Amino acid sequence: MKISNADRAKILVNALPYIQEYNGKIVVIKYGGNAMINETLKNSVVHDIVLLRLIGVKVVLVHGGGPEITDMLARVGKETQFIDGLRVTDKETIEITQMVLAGKINKSLVNLIECCGGKSIGLSGIDGHMIHAEVKDEKLGYVGKITEVNPQPILDVLAKDYIPVVSTIGCDEKGNVYNINADTAAAKIAGALKAESLISLTDISGILMDKDNPDTLISHITVKGTEELIAKGVISDGMIPKVECCTDAIKDGVKKVFIIDGRIPHSILIETLTDEGIGTMFEGDGND
Repeated sequence: MKISNADRAKILVNALPYIQEYNGKIVVIKYGGNAMINETLKNSVVHDIVLLRLIGVKVVLVHGGGPEITDMLARVGKETQFIDGLRVTDKETIEITQMVLAGKINKSLVNLIECCGGKSIGLSGIDGHMIHAEVKDEKLGYVGKITEVNPQPILDVLAKDYIPVVSTIGCDEKGNVYNINADTAAAKIAGALKAESLISLTDISGILMDKDNPDTLISHITVKGTEELIAKGVISDGMIPKVECCTDAIKDGVKKVFIIDGRIPHSILIETLTDEGIGTMFEGDGND
């Protein structure tokens, strides 16, 4: 479909209030799901991030990489074990996890951002002891629970006009390294930064009243509202921890949190710079 110059101008004018709203503000993007695997979607995400930075938004990209960790473990003949959906992480597994997250994935994202015209620096939760962690459960091994986030390394990178790309591994005072859930890490980082918003890219359209009917999307919900939907069973199973991360971020001072469908090209721009938006927005109970 061909877009006229007049339509292009109208799109830019309509985006102006949102550009003004987000200019100079910090937006944390949790990058995961199919958008990390599909090359077309990956390019869409990175172009969105570079554009946001160019219009004055201070973007922080936080990523995990479960599928690539599993792939690398398989390559070296290491069997992957899970307990309650969490990867059992022994000493060898955490070494491979660190290599994949802080090395391969992190630096490939930095490289892609640079190739798209952005300026980026890769960080891990180990750098500057950004993510302090401790053992989450002894039976899981080196799977970490965040005890504290030091946002200063990220703020230093933002101050130099770079896009920080953060891999979700942490460490303790003894130098032990831990794999951290990416949703949890992004929420804690956004809270520590007092970000304007946290955007979580997922493989779902948002919170649905009926999980089998995409037309029942809940576009706006409060912290109290999520608690009610969990109690009713509308939010259940694997969505509960994702939603709890969203509400935790709100409680820690993030103004707005979004769960959006990363399978939709340019979903980040649609959510941040248009009237319609997509996905589900979480706000505090005082913002009804």
